[in-house]
Formats: sequence, C-alpha cells, structure tokens
Amino acid sequence: MTAPEVRVGQVWADNDVRSEGRTLRVVSIVGDKARCEVVTNSHGVQRRLDNPALDWYQPRDRRGQNTSIALRRFKPTKTGYRLVKDVDGGEQS
Repeated sequence: MTAPEVRVGQVWADNDVRSEGRTLRVVSIVGDKARCEVVTNSHGVQRRLDNPALDWYQPRDRRGQNTSIALRRFKPTKTGYRLVKDVDGGEQS
C-alpha cells in the first residue's frame, strides 16, 4: 500500500508509540519538507499538562507550534505518520 500524497490542509497522526495521540496539520510544503502545525499533544504530554502534580517533569504545550517534517516520513510505518483527515474533510481509517 502506498502512502497518500501529502497536501496542505491534511491532518496526520504520529505513529510513534512515544507520541501516541499527537496530530499535525500540514500548513505548507517547501522542497522535501512539510511545515506542520501541532493540533493535539501526545496523550502523555496532555496528561501531564492536565495534572501537573503527576511528577516533577512539566512538558510544554506544543499545540499551535510549527514543526518541519521530511516528506519521506509521511508513511504508515512504526515511526512515520498516518493520514487521519484529508483536505476534503474525509476521515481516514
């Protein structure tokens, strides 16, 4: 199965177990990189933000922050990304 083409406006989910729950919206594509806005934090980060007394480590809220990701990583591998919402609003499985 080939990965869908990366397009501006799509929402992708991080497949890495350390970042489970993190989603990104593609804002622009420049060369071989996609500039993305963080839509949701990972479950672990959000849990700590919601309950600061859980432990000594207090992560930063990354929602709204921009990050740059190589287009080659947008494939459904263990450390890649999977498409969850296309630009036409269609949900993916």
